[in-house]
Amino acid sequence: MPVEMAVPKVNNKMLEELEDMGFPKARAVRALHYSGNSSIEASVNWMIEHENDADIDQIPLIAVDIDVETPQPFHITELMKMKAQELRDRAHKMKEEEEKKLERHRERERIRASKDLTEAKRTTEESERKRYLALQKAEKEEEKRARKKILQKLEQDKVERGFRVGLPSERPEALKPSMPILQGKKASLPVKSGTKAEHMRECLRSIKRSYLDDDARVRRAFQTLLIYVGNVAKNPDEEKFRKIRLGNLLFQDRVGNLRGGVEFLELCGFERMGGEFLYLPRDKVDEAILNTAGFELKSAATNPFFGLLSV
Repeated sequence: MPVEMAVPKVNNKMLEELEDMGFPKARAVRALHYSGNSSIEASVNWMIEHENDADIDQIPLIAVDIDVETPQPFHITELMKMKAQELRDRAHKMKEEEEKKLERHRERERIRASKDLTEAKRTTEESERKRYLALQKAEKEEEKRARKKILQKLEQDKVERGFRVGLPSERPEALKPSMPILQGKKASLPVKSGTKAEHMRECLRSIKRSYLDDDARVRRAFQTLLIYVGNVAKNPDEEKFRKIRLGNLLFQDRVGNLRGGVEFLELCGFERMGGEFLYLPRDKVDEAILNTAGFELKSAATNPFFGLLSV
């Protein structure tokens, strides 16, 4: 037959007295039960002896009820009051120590979080500084290469202007490229059609003239166009290099929004597809035209007077 567990019965009057002394009800019930409900003093002594028990504030459960009678009148003595106060003082002190320990832990966590944040900020700033220095170095190297070619490109521009006004079109051997600017699987010379090349130069001049005070943007546009053309020349069978999304934000910023940018790509063979893409069909890839485009881009990018001296 199963035994039912129940809260033990204790002397209610002594329980009230212990609660009036400031003890929690569960602790008072436990003390009265285990001290045999003998007296207030016995209950207080039991609590002092067992104050560190893990279950000190849990009401005990017993299998049978007991009939508790107050054996004799009892009185709360000064000693019991002192012991009760001592218990309360200990409990208060333990609570304060726990709160201080918790606050120290929180402070350590705040310090650790602050250090982590400072380190993350330092790492980010260091990365930004390195990236800025790398960009500066790349720009200086590019400017240095351009300065080395100024004299050659000035002469080249003079020859090209002479060609446009009817002078002999044969370029000096020193100015002829030793090989095509762009190479595919099989090298071919730039297209000799003056009309196609002139239209390409006019597109590049439009870009240059639209941003006379922003050399960096012009240079970035020429470099981007050279990448598009070069990728197709080197990988004509790769469709991803022959298809450009017109709505791409990077494309719009570097080429699409610049006067002459899209027209230049159309001269290279790209066609509009439903207003969403520029597409160069595989059977319309002309290596000679791509080499011409590459030559014109290289010339425009490295000649600081391009678009300024031309009429």
